[in-house]
Amino acid sequence: MDALASSAEGFTHVRVIVGMVLGLSLARLVNGLTRFVQHPGSVKIYPIHLGWVFFLLLTIIHFWWYEFHLRLVPQWNFQVYFFLIVYTMLYAALTALLFPDQITDYRGYEHYFEARKRWFYGLLALTFIFDIGDTLIKGQDYFASLGTEYILRQCLFTAAAITAMLAKGKRFQLVFLVVGTLYQISWIIRVYDLL
Repeated sequence: MDALASSAEGFTHVRVIVGMVLGLSLARLVNGLTRFVQHPGSVKIYPIHLGWVFFLLLTIIHFWWYEFHLRLVPQWNFQVYFFLIVYTMLYAALTALLFPDQITDYRGYEHYFEARKRWFYGLLALTFIFDIGDTLIKGQDYFASLGTEYILRQCLFTAAAITAMLAKGKRFQLVFLVVGTLYQISWIIRVYDLL
């Protein structure tokens, strides 16, 4: 009984801090988007940048949803807690990269995003790698329930993010964004519709 209470208390504690960091991440994206409404025309919208904003909004909301499976963790320790906090902070860093405090040194979001794309795609690749660890934390049964598609998905997203870091033009970024977003929507609907 003590182990069950410890697990439930650990889950609640971790869920609160994860929720705070993800809430700040969502707030940053929403605040960034409202700048376009507050100051129309002051900064030109860049479709690839805006697409990744949408992708991250969807992904962070999804992350918060599937982290409910952390209730499956039988015993909590500091290493697991630390790993989850770092994983969550990757999303906060990604949102800060998409909407920095100011971009006056750049000619707009296109110039800014292209100058910082290696950082963005590098951190994005890390989120897919960290997700594997997060899934393993929830147990072998949970990991196995996601099937072979899960591992292939994580590997392909990671490889695509690394390729986008190094790609010279914008075509690969756009294809990655569109295909990745459509696949992400499909994955959420097919695998995570119910808890």
